[in-house]
Amino acid sequence: MVLSGIVEIDLHGQTVRQARTTIDAALRRAGPGVYRLRLIHGHHGGTALRQMIREEYPHHPKVRRVAAVEFGCTDLVLREL
Repeated sequence: MVLSGIVEIDLHGQTVRQARTTIDAALRRAGPGVYRLRLIHGHHGGTALRQMIREEYPHHPKVRRVAAVEFGCTDLVLREL
């Protein structure tokens, strides 16, 4: 779902490997109108997805920074407004 430049991706139920594939595909598809990927990973089922996102994606060439939005949700900021 795209909300004014924010693409929301629900990762519930995915393994770390599946989530990485989903996120990488979204980063490849992100056009100039997308400035954030909002990754909904949850927080009750463990922290493996959150940990993977916050450790791996700050180093991705398209990601400016990683921002914790709220419990269970992390944003990959692709460009600042």
